[in-house]
Amino acid sequence: MLLESLDIGRDLLIVLVTAIVGGMLARWLRLPIILGYLAGGIAVGPFGLGLVHDTDTISSLAEIGVILLLFAIGLEFSLKELLRMGKIAILGGVAQILLTAAVGFGLGRMVELEVGLDMTGAVFFGFIIALSSTMVVLKLLMERGELDTVHGRIMLGILLVQDLSVVPIMVVMTAVGGGAGELWASLGIAVAKAAGFIAVMLVLGYWGMPWFLKRVAGQRTRELFMLTVIVVCLAAAFGTVELELPAAFGAFTAGLLISQSGFARQAFADILPLRDTFGALFFVSLGMLANLRFIGENLSTVAIVVVVIILGKFIICSAITRIFGYGHKTVLMVGTGLMQIGEFSFIVALLAMDNNLIMESHYQIIVAAAIITMLLTPFALSLNSFIYRWLSQKEWFARQLMSRVDPDLQIQTLELSRHAVICGYGAVGRRIAEVLEKQKFSYMVIELDPLIISKLRAQGIPCIYGDASNPEILAHTSLDRARVLICTIPDYVAEELTARNALRINAKLDIVARVHRDSDVELLKGVGVNEIVLPFFEGSLEMIRHTLHRFGMSSTEIQYILNNLREGQTGQTRQE
Repeated sequence: MLLESLDIGRDLLIVLVTAIVGGMLARWLRLPIILGYLAGGIAVGPFGLGLVHDTDTISSLAEIGVILLLFAIGLEFSLKELLRMGKIAILGGVAQILLTAAVGFGLGRMVELEVGLDMTGAVFFGFIIALSSTMVVLKLLMERGELDTVHGRIMLGILLVQDLSVVPIMVVMTAVGGGAGELWASLGIAVAKAAGFIAVMLVLGYWGMPWFLKRVAGQRTRELFMLTVIVVCLAAAFGTVELELPAAFGAFTAGLLISQSGFARQAFADILPLRDTFGALFFVSLGMLANLRFIGENLSTVAIVVVVIILGKFIICSAITRIFGYGHKTVLMVGTGLMQIGEFSFIVALLAMDNNLIMESHYQIIVAAAIITMLLTPFALSLNSFIYRWLSQKEWFARQLMSRVDPDLQIQTLELSRHAVICGYGAVGRRIAEVLEKQKFSYMVIELDPLIISKLRAQGIPCIYGDASNPEILAHTSLDRARVLICTIPDYVAEELTARNALRINAKLDIVARVHRDSDVELLKGVGVNEIVLPFFEGSLEMIRHTLHRFGMSSTEIQYILNNLREGQTGQTRQE
């Protein structure tokens, strides 16, 4: 017994060390950390070096990672945030899942795999490839500073809908696993069980759970509160298992109900380390299931599946974005960013294999396609950024862009003088516009989101639909008579191009730009931007100002210190 426990402990240690090494290697290569976990699992698994022997125990522990992942999604879910993203997130997300699933269905039926898929298996094969990777896309957007861009918001909205779709897909998959002959009866029973479980959880969530969590939190013991959250998560998960429903469904429901209480933030903070640890364990265990020999023997099939997935998802996501009225840049970036298979595809694929809906050969192809598409995504985004950067500087491209959108949003020359030009009408741009409005100063807005443009036009605010980095767009903003150009675009490439093209029109133009990375400060200074604002750095200066006031220092002394800090920041950036 002791030797068996030592063997399990050794295997667990190998898996965790593999996750660390693989994660560090992925970070060094500037790739999503999930790829490091998967590659590490392939290396130490039974089809690689064979260092891990008890894969069943590791897989059982990894299932806890699935439960914690879905529980955390439930905690983070915000209906208000989903509604704020508009119709493209909800309607576009649902349309993307259904259309991609249809492509996947055709792929599963037509491509000659090792074992043919029946109708039911092909349907679920389609839903498996319809899901994209929230972790990969979120990480890439954060590293590129594009979380608050138009295409960033659209991608996150569609991804949120995809993540939510995992729960009903898993419920239906479990219901139909018993056989096609009992499909409707099994599905009806599963829906009834799910509805009953949700009803019980609603009663507990709105009446019992807040009271119970308040009593536990009142003990002022973080360890006790964390244990309570974990018990609630696992109890809900295993409760659904007893009802012959997926454990992830119960975990997600429990997280969703706790998210409506005042303890959601603390619960998420406590569960986060466990989620990340078991999540790493989950992805390494997935890598251990990848059979490199099988992939090598079926390389042509894997290549066909990868190409169809990339092209199919790119075309579908791009078309949906275009239908909702967005421009070329947004269309290109959304299509590219969502072209991969996601981490929840693994979870759904494993469940499909357990229910005999797909064979192991199909699972191996899904794993291979997921790893390849995840690996290609960051390179494809960088390539498309370069291509768009080159195209956006062409006059014919801007004219062609404007001819494709609604006539009400086309370029119009605005006869303004001594005005401000605000590039980007997000949270920062909107606040600046409100201040200028109150002071009766003239201004105009350049914005790439057609929904925002429609609202501005309804309010009578001068605005132009388009990409501010395009010289053809800037030519219609009367920059030769403008006081200042304010660049709030959360995209450093677009900011650089906007500044360069604006200064070609008016070399004396005063430009102020917001940046998120220290490395961009010197770049924009070299272009000729007069004032550069680092939000996090400026926020720290305000906190320093307040603190020094409490120590009795005068405003003059404090301002001298802050000026030195600003000069030091500029000097440090220059050295880097």
